[in-house]
Amino acid sequence: MDPIHQFEIKNLFVLTRIGGHEIAFTNSALYMVIALAVISALMIGATTSRALVPGRMQSIAEISYEFIANTLRQSAGSEGMKFFPLVFTLFMFILTVNMLGLIPYTFTVTSHIIITVSLALLVFLTVIVYGFKKNGLRFFKLFVPSGIPIVILPLVTFIEVLSFISRPISHSVRLFANMLAGHITLKVFAGFVTMLGAAGFFGWMGAVLPLGLTVALTALELLVAFLQAYVFAILTCIYLNDAIHPGH
Repeated sequence: MDPIHQFEIKNLFVLTRIGGHEIAFTNSALYMVIALAVISALMIGATTSRALVPGRMQSIAEISYEFIANTLRQSAGSEGMKFFPLVFTLFMFILTVNMLGLIPYTFTVTSHIIITVSLALLVFLTVIVYGFKKNGLRFFKLFVPSGIPIVILPLVTFIEVLSFISRPISHSVRLFANMLAGHITLKVFAGFVTMLGAAGFFGWMGAVLPLGLTVALTALELLVAFLQAYVFAILTCIYLNDAIHPGH
């Protein structure tokens, strides 16, 4: 089976029809629901007892909470804590769907750019709306750095505006490309193991190397799954800081 087949979105059942178009519940939607259930079980179920000596699950929930809270506080200050629900939700959702996608025969939600673009646009629009709500026209100071000579100020302003507009692209493509490339690589090496294994004893001998690489890549993908969730979250914190403090 080709390595791209694993990213195919399949309709599981039709919910309704609007204007001759089917609105279906897909495998992508299923794994998003599963991710929601996993996060809810961790953050609600594991903390219900609120034990003074936390168990493993409660410890994971508390560490996750503190990790994102500290990251947001350091990036955007105490005022940025009002956005904690948004940043924490993004981090936990991306991390969970990334981890679920590493399980064989599952589906990786973040391997589709429509999902990552939607998340990036959510952050982008939040920054714009809150930036203008809090600062008014002073939000445009984000594009006019202080201390820049007047001669090159138009050029710098143009670069700042272009950089700001391109944020959703870089924010979404980074996550999408890393998850897509990693899963394709894993599929290719796993395919080598299967093909060589079917060739008999000498085939199995030759399959040792790609098998070892597959295991190593799986470990690397676990790290990448966490890092991509963290990078998405910390970039969100940095962008929110621009909305809160638009002056350079």
